[in-house]
Amino acid sequence: MVGEVRGWWRAQVEAGPGARYGFLLDDDPAVLPDPRSARQPEGVHGRSALHSVDPARWADAGWTGRQLAGAVFYELHVGTFTPEGTFDAAVERLDHLVELGVTTVELMPVNAFNGVWNWGYDGVLWYAVHEAYGGPDGLQRFVNACHTRGMAVSLDVVYNHLGPSGNYLPRYGPYLSEDRNTWGQNINLDGPGSDEVRRFIIDNALRWFREFHIDALRLDAVHALGDRGGAGLLEQLAVETERLSAHLGRPLTLIAESDLNDPRLITPRAAGGYGLHGQWNDDLHHAVHAAVSGERQGYYGDFGSMRCLAETLRHGFFHAATYSSFRGRIHGRPLNTEVIPASALLGYTCTHDQIGNRALGDRPSAYLSDGQLAVKAALVLLSPYTPMLFMGEEWGARTPFRFFTSHPEPELAAAVAAGRKAEFAEHGWTATDIPDPQDPATFDASKLDWSEPSKPSHARLLSCYRDLLALRRTHPDLTDPRLPHLHVEFDEDYRWIALHRNRIRILCNLAETPATVPFTGNPLLTWDPIHQTPTTTTLSAHSFAVLESATDA
Repeated sequence: MVGEVRGWWRAQVEAGPGARYGFLLDDDPAVLPDPRSARQPEGVHGRSALHSVDPARWADAGWTGRQLAGAVFYELHVGTFTPEGTFDAAVERLDHLVELGVTTVELMPVNAFNGVWNWGYDGVLWYAVHEAYGGPDGLQRFVNACHTRGMAVSLDVVYNHLGPSGNYLPRYGPYLSEDRNTWGQNINLDGPGSDEVRRFIIDNALRWFREFHIDALRLDAVHALGDRGGAGLLEQLAVETERLSAHLGRPLTLIAESDLNDPRLITPRAAGGYGLHGQWNDDLHHAVHAAVSGERQGYYGDFGSMRCLAETLRHGFFHAATYSSFRGRIHGRPLNTEVIPASALLGYTCTHDQIGNRALGDRPSAYLSDGQLAVKAALVLLSPYTPMLFMGEEWGARTPFRFFTSHPEPELAAAVAAGRKAEFAEHGWTATDIPDPQDPATFDASKLDWSEPSKPSHARLLSCYRDLLALRRTHPDLTDPRLPHLHVEFDEDYRWIALHRNRIRILCNLAETPATVPFTGNPLLTWDPIHQTPTTTTLSAHSFAVLESATDA
């Protein structure tokens, strides 16, 4: 190879499709994979394979994309969504999602990691698609299948750290900084040589959009990026994504995961923000979950009251320059609801994090009644926020979703298992309670059981989810993203809450006893745990009613 400017080297070699190759560095005897490898047939330590997405295999020429406003997201993990754990097997279940009312399928990370199964956040070759799922061709088939059914595809990408096994990037250049975050060394986004590092990341993001026809990216834990540069990564990514969107003629969406409650992420650049399109809203999850379940441990400590639930529904964030007892300090910034629509915040009853980071990986269905699950669904799916479901929640899946890894290195496997036990020991769990992430049984137990939806108790909850999403789809009042148009009333003592969405009233009783609410209207949808139809003023325990009024709220 011939050295060029700023550390780049170049050579031209004759090679055909699928040819295996690697790099030898002057100071390293090992053959290293290509950092931009598109395919790793023998895993992240093996040689790379030449691969390009075949334009002739696309069947979505008429696809014009989907904007974030009005969308319904569905998060899934390819390896546990089906028994087979592949893209092709997932395609066989897409009609279920269409019937449910999903508009956007969100994939947990599919980049190449070491081992066979993993959540995907230990990726080390960001351009390659995990072989066990079906590799890049499998992802292309999956996107094709979604688009031909009218569903967009969102992909979870991780740019805040690299996994512990197979990370060869530091041998190629200054890709890592000396600082650390929760998961390892920070990526060098603002130090010497960081221009090329940011280019590496942005090219990766644009490649998913351009070559794989992905519609949205979920940017993992942007609060851990450690970016103090002038033209920061997120701003640069937003600018280049907007430019590509204009060229492709379809919406391209950037959604952040952040625990900062900082609305600048989703404030338009013209108004001084970063210009991202959306972000996950953990405050809404915490407010709904704590109010319905009664859990108050850890970060749920400030949540649980009806006032908290109402304030979060009205304003997007609960912690908005207010005191957080979990953090021991003032946290967050207020959301300007006149500038930022509610659709820019994704709301959910659960996610892979909120389930998988419990010691047992137990879903809400393991400790809540069907009525409580239905009330949570009504509060989220009929709120002004963009709803997101986690795979299986729509039928109250009883299978857990646990934290699982398959690190081949014994020392790393032991360290991960020990770290997991130590983490949960602080919360009162004994070591024998916590599933071993490396045990194949931990992974197998996390796979969805597709026989459940046909069972009576699961089928009723599934029907409720379908009906809620059908209401959202057919009533414009329920997709109105303007928070100033939402009015909320509640009773702290009797634990009922009412959401007024113009002419639609969503009445929810979170208490274990019946509640009388002072509202009337034409019933559109009801849920009662004992299969009775509630009156317009009386709700059974853990039930809800959706009414249509003759006048606006």
